[in-house]
Amino acid sequence: MKQIASLLIALFLTTGFLNAGPGNDTKEVKIQTSAKCKMCKSRLERNLGLSKGVEEASLNLDNKVMTVRYNPRRTSEEKICETIAKTGYHADNMPAVESAHDKLPKCCQRTAEAHPH
Repeated sequence: MKQIASLLIALFLTTGFLNAGPGNDTKEVKIQTSAKCKMCKSRLERNLGLSKGVEEASLNLDNKVMTVRYNPRRTSEEKICETIAKTGYHADNMPAVESAHDKLPKCCQRTAEAHPH
């Protein structure tokens, strides 16, 4: 019984030290988008939330800036921008994928008039 308890304690401590290592630091990036409303916000946050390495994504509708916390060992700022573009929105200087943009609801497309959120 002592051996099992010792093994479990050793495993717990090892796991704790590995998770606290410098390689698991998260980064944060802010990306300007072409999003317009709550539907855009929901769509972008959901798609980024499903992306590998993204820990948190939040869109501020007032300034249309997406703040993303991510694990740099699993993804990159470029991949995050690609996900936004593939969802149909501009991401900083990366243009939206037109075929994805064209599938957005009319009110979420760039040519639509701004609407309140």
